[in-house]
Amino acid sequence: MFVKLKFVFMLSVEKMAAEVAAKIIDRLTVKADDEEEEEEEDLIDPATEIKEKCAETHCEKYKARLDECNERVTSKSKTSETCFEEILDFYHCVDHCASKEIFKHVK
Repeated sequence: MFVKLKFVFMLSVEKMAAEVAAKIIDRLTVKADDEEEEEEEDLIDPATEIKEKCAETHCEKYKARLDECNERVTSKSKTSETCFEEILDFYHCVDHCASKEIFKHVK
């Protein structure tokens, strides 16, 4: 009988502890009102737009070589040729062109 009472007592103590913990957690939890919650704007990386402009205006020669290589490689069924050099040249041109403008946006 004593063991049974002790078990019941322990269960009620655990239940009370869980209720107290839930109340404390509920009070500590920060709740944001829907009206007061600021809407987060989607951040847009300015580097993406800057690089696209550079690719279209400053690096068209390298883009044309890359496109030509891609057409040549995709037209063949079996080839070991890749456009790795053309890709590197194109990205180097884009990065070099865009770097000056991108660093103006760095805070």
